[in-house]
Amino acid sequence: MKFPFLTLTRGCETFYRFQQRGVLLADQRLWSSAFKRSSQPCKDKSFYITTPIFYVNASPHLGHLYSAVIADCLHRWKLLQGFDSRFATGTDEHGLKIQQAAEAVGKDPLTFCTEVSERFRNLFSSCNVSFTDYIRTTEQRHRRAVEHFWSVLWNKGLIYKGSYEGWYSTQDESFLMPSQVGDALDPSGKEVKVSLESGHKVEWMKEENYMFRLSIFRSRLLDWLVNNPGAVQPERFQQAVVQWLQEDLPDLSVSRQRSRLQWGVPVPGDPEQTIYVWLDALVNYLTVVGYPEIHEQWWSAAHHVIGKDILKFHAIYWPAFLLGVGLPLPKVIHVHSHWTVEGRKMSKSLGNVVDPAEHSQMFTNDGMRYFLLRQGVPDSDCDYTHDKVIKLLNTELADSLGGLLNRCTAPALNPAQVYPAFCSQAFPKDQRGRAVAEDYQMVAAVRSLPTVVEKHYESIHVYKALEAISACVRQTNRFVQRHAPWKLDRRDSKDRRWLDAIIHVSLECLRIYGTLLQPVVPEISDRLLTRLGVQPHERSWKDLDFLQRYHGTDCPFEGRLLGLDSGLLFSRLEGQDGDKQKPKKSKKHAH
Repeated sequence: MKFPFLTLTRGCETFYRFQQRGVLLADQRLWSSAFKRSSQPCKDKSFYITTPIFYVNASPHLGHLYSAVIADCLHRWKLLQGFDSRFATGTDEHGLKIQQAAEAVGKDPLTFCTEVSERFRNLFSSCNVSFTDYIRTTEQRHRRAVEHFWSVLWNKGLIYKGSYEGWYSTQDESFLMPSQVGDALDPSGKEVKVSLESGHKVEWMKEENYMFRLSIFRSRLLDWLVNNPGAVQPERFQQAVVQWLQEDLPDLSVSRQRSRLQWGVPVPGDPEQTIYVWLDALVNYLTVVGYPEIHEQWWSAAHHVIGKDILKFHAIYWPAFLLGVGLPLPKVIHVHSHWTVEGRKMSKSLGNVVDPAEHSQMFTNDGMRYFLLRQGVPDSDCDYTHDKVIKLLNTELADSLGGLLNRCTAPALNPAQVYPAFCSQAFPKDQRGRAVAEDYQMVAAVRSLPTVVEKHYESIHVYKALEAISACVRQTNRFVQRHAPWKLDRRDSKDRRWLDAIIHVSLECLRIYGTLLQPVVPEISDRLLTRLGVQPHERSWKDLDFLQRYHGTDCPFEGRLLGLDSGLLFSRLEGQDGDKQKPKKSKKHAH
């Protein structure tokens, strides 16, 4: 059977539309070009990273901070590499849950949203989350972007009005298939229907609203994932999306009746309907970069950081919407898992919800950042306990890294307080000096460390990068301990040259560690590098040339005065008594 078609031209793109029983299908060539555009590397040094925008029906929790810190780490990493990076976060403020939460406390929705949104903004600012844009979906610029996005989909015939009937979860703001619904008992013992995925209560609902032709995008989404094996990371989450796409993909309800949901963006041309909160919210990523006028440069370099609970919205609905309007797909969707507390899911009823602001004060901002990124594994859920935080921070930040810095800059070993000279005779490349095999292994490990760290930062396996750095810090501590420079006699010229070489090598190691740790612990890194006399313009990726004198080139730091001693790099945390941990004032290492 032949179908009539209409060819439309917009800009440099040609659209082929086929009419079949009232359903508009797009020519494969259009979608193929979209896939190619989304996978081509960015020609310039632009980078755009986003967190999810966080729903303001409740205060921020540990998982919200984790998302923000991951994105911030990646943003800082790209800046370190010389990229022009933009980083957006913010709050999602529309929907039925917000409307109900505001009503419950007797406030108008906008006032309610503003108060909670400020808690998120203040938390992120206090934890050095260096966002370049904080978007709220109640802003006029966002409403304008959403209305334009909707109109493009409507004009292309990808939205139609129909009647929808099915199970609806207010908590999840979504309709569910029968296979996604199961039986459960509510707190009073009454039988109810719940979402099998989230556990939230669902109710049967029938209403007339607008539908998005999601079903026609199933094969295109599969093609995208097959042709872009790293589009969703880690791989297990990409495989989950592929598995979802093996099943039928029904059209998606993208509006709600205004009589039930007033708090949201009205459907253009139909004031009786409100745009579905997820379509509204996802467009925020475009709003930030100037959609619909000036988004091209940044949108071609888009990366998302999300929690695994919103994977379907970001890896199925969002790409389908983008394909529908003819925009490139995100470069990568980085997915992370959740945090439990002492092995149990966080919940108000259990009283185990971790207040990230309170705990950041308890363990310091950099301490919380380090713990979350050191212990957070994207592939699987991670557990948070006070004892684990204290043990990790004391071991790796206070004792290992801080102890190494204090030891190598102490006046007892470095009375002149300078970056001492390196002696190639004391530490020769031919291994005939006083250095031993383990020392050369350490030098090789630190020299290759930037490459290792780059690989893991790029894939947001930050815990692997920090493990590699921590392993090198331990090697450097063993190097100092092995040669015991405090036992050397400065009056002996050979001993003095060897002592200076030990300190020079150790400070070079510390310089590399401090530079690479900047995306994770910016305050600690700044103190470390300042103590070494490393200037702000000497802290980028191009400055990671390690131990230059060993390799026969000049070292710009040799002979330079160290920075002033500002005390401990990271104070040990005392006690194991729950909420009362505070940094412990301890003496510096004697050596």
